[in-house]
Amino acid sequence: MKITPHGPSKGRVAQPEAGEALEDIKREWLLEQLAEGGYVLLRGFPCDREAFGDLVRRVSSRVTLDPARSFGGDDTVQKVDAGTDAIGMHIEHGNNPFTPHLTWFFSERAAKTGSQTTVADGYDVWEALSPETRKAFSDQDIVYIRQRVEESKWKLLVFHLLGRSKPMDEITIDDLHALVGDSTKIEFRLNEDNSVYYAYTTPAAHSTVFGDRLAFANSILGPSYNYEKPRITFADGTDIPESILREIEEVAERLTVDIDWQDGDVLVADNTRMMHGRREIVDSERTLMNALSFVDV
Repeated sequence: MKITPHGPSKGRVAQPEAGEALEDIKREWLLEQLAEGGYVLLRGFPCDREAFGDLVRRVSSRVTLDPARSFGGDDTVQKVDAGTDAIGMHIEHGNNPFTPHLTWFFSERAAKTGSQTTVADGYDVWEALSPETRKAFSDQDIVYIRQRVEESKWKLLVFHLLGRSKPMDEITIDDLHALVGDSTKIEFRLNEDNSVYYAYTTPAAHSTVFGDRLAFANSILGPSYNYEKPRITFADGTDIPESILREIEEVAERLTVDIDWQDGDVLVADNTRMMHGRREIVDSERTLMNALSFVDV
């Protein structure tokens, strides 16, 4: 493969040589690239939804999903559908305790103009924040609070996290509790309509799946297109000051790199390090697929 830097970032572009296909990509090589660069853009490889799903399953130890998204052919690939507005920097499922290690995208049909996916390296964002802001997030965790996640959504997520080993109509709140390793970081409560209230406590800057270096990788600026917008506070219940939120936005935007999609592109990113977002969609015909997964490293 031909490996080149992706713009000014640490990410890489990998392109095939001599008829190489996605199935020729070695799991260990791809994980090494992610550990070093944060993301890899696979460009020029023959790809369809089936090949994309096969690659995700081959590299991953476990596949998860977003229960609000529709599937794109099997139980691995989902369609990205979150309106047309620009989306702020975030990590997938960063506002709940089931944050996947990797996020994957497949550009089935690239936009003719605009609509770029954006990425920002959480290592760089953390180091670029002011000492005062870093201290604020070092002194306290943050808390995401949602009053209501619909029964159909939380049960579908549990169903997949359990490896589809238990029928959905038999899943209970106890199964949700059992999936959480550290119960001090999450509070679940069943509402009268069987929706779930939760409060999730987590650091805004944390180690990654590949190492101990701190990355500012979270969903403070993230979207809630298919869900109730969470309230996000410091652990003591105080609001994050507007001045800090503006600083995060400014630093993240300054360090943002655009992914100008081409047909057939595949992007895989370390979801514990790289935040991503989106420019406004101006080409409604674009089709972008997504997958989420965990890896054993």
